[in-house]
Amino acid sequence: MSNNLTKRQIVQSIYDGANYNHKDVTDIVQATLDRISEGLTQGRNVELRNFGVFEVQVRKSRVGRNPNRPEKDVVIPRRAVVKFKAGKDMKTGLQKLDLESI
Repeated sequence: MSNNLTKRQIVQSIYDGANYNHKDVTDIVQATLDRISEGLTQGRNVELRNFGVFEVQVRKSRVGRNPNRPEKDVVIPRRAVVKFKAGKDMKTGLQKLDLESI
């Protein structure tokens, strides 16, 4: 079994702890994720207080090498990537994490 937290598990956790219809919870979680994705694809940063910030960063074009054909250089184009910076509360929680259990 994977150690990842899935969207389905998030929805189920919210549904179990609240007095809402399962479909409504699913729709709200999906709408939240859609708005975050929409903001990022428009080049905007997404700030969620006490959680963290999703930042759009532009990586410069660079030259890479294919390990199977090292004699030939490959140009890696300039592109946008998403970087996540954890908020204060999350950083505090991560410091308490048992690294041996991961």
